Order: sequence, then C-alpha cells, then structure tokens
Amino acid sequence: MQVNQDYLTGLKWPGEQSPADKAEQNNNAKLEQEDFFSLLTQQLAYQDPFKPADNAQMVSQMTSFATSEGINQMSAQLMGLNEVMTSNQALQASSLVGQDVLLPTDLAHWDQTDTVNGVIAAGEGAQNIKVRVEDEKGQLIREITLDGPQRGNVPFSWDGLNEQGEPAPVGKYKFKVNALMGDQREDLNALMFARVNSVTLGSGENPTLVNLSGLGGLPLSQVLEISGRKPA
Repeated sequence: MQVNQDYLTGLKWPGEQSPADKAEQNNNAKLEQEDFFSLLTQQLAYQDPFKPADNAQMVSQMTSFATSEGINQMSAQLMGLNEVMTSNQALQASSLVGQDVLLPTDLAHWDQTDTVNGVIAAGEGAQNIKVRVEDEKGQLIREITLDGPQRGNVPFSWDGLNEQGEPAPVGKYKFKVNALMGDQREDLNALMFARVNSVTLGSGENPTLVNLSGLGGLPLSQVLEISGRKPA
C-alpha cells in the first residue's frame, strides 16, 4: 500500500521534524501568485448566481496581492543592490591599506619616523596662521607659523620636534589652528593625514571602517582625500 509521506510528515510534532521537513512544510504553506488566481477562479466558478461576488471587493483583493508581490520583489532587488554596493565598497577600502588618507580630525599620531602632515581650511583668506601642537595632556609641544596671506586648503607639516629641537615622544597629538581674519584672530579647522593599517568590512547596518595607525577605526565615508602610498 502506498503511503502519503506529506500526510505523515504533517502529523509529526514540530520538535520531531527535521530541518529539511520544516523548510519543505514552510515552502508548501506559502501562497504563490498562481495559487491565488486559482482560488479566485474557483470562487467565481462556484459562486451563487443569485448572489455574485462584489466586483469592488475582488478588485481590492487582487490589488492587495499584487502590491504585496511587488513589495517582495522590490525587497529582493534592494538586497541584491546592497550586496553589490558592499562588495564595491570592500574593494575600494582594501586598496587604501598602506596609504595616507585625509580625515576631518585635528588629531594625528607621531611614530618618530614619518613627518606628520595636515591641511588647514583657510577659506577666502587668512594671514599669519599659527599651528599649535599639543600632547594628550594639552601641553604645548611646538608652534608652527605660516607667514603671509593664505587661502583655500593650506598644507602644513610637523617634523616631530619640540621647541627645543628634540624628537617628541611617540603618541597622539592635537593640532589647534588660528589665523588673522581681517582685524581679529579666529580659530580654523585642521584636517590631518593618517596611515591606513587595515580595513574592517561592514554590513548593511555597520559601516566599513578604516583602521588608522595610532587612531583606531573611522568610517570609510569620512575619508576626504588619498595622498598616495608612502615609500617603504
């Protein structure tokens, strides 16, 4: 005697079913578009001729199903697009390893080897720009002066020496900038370069991070400029 396996599977308690049985049962429980229109056809065929189905109600049911189907398809397409964007972002981020990138921060790490570089946003014009280099305790290490009128993005560098001409300790330093703007001195923004040591790939909720030497991780979206690979 032939036994209906689907019937026997349906009699099992959920805890007794294998993962494959559960997946198959869930798939069989889904109402596809063909099933919906088959049921709708049966409803029309066996309806009471003296009490026909309401046209407006049937149109509403069809519209609701079509809308649900469209949303599901759009969701699948967006998931695919997100995977493509994440893959492209990962490829872009991996190419930054070993390079210096410009970031919207006034902090930089000095390792007693490479010169610390940055950019000052001088705007339409500034004069007598002063860059104050401070350690993590806020103590003055060095003051750098850029004479003459400056405008736009003004590059500057620090060789890692203090006011006495001695190498500063390895660590994190803050760069405070002010300049003469017209008749008074004003604070300006300093943007600093940092070396990318590695990349942490993100997902839909978590952004891709560039892990910077001595500074930790920052979102890839904060990278303003790539200076190029430093010579070994």
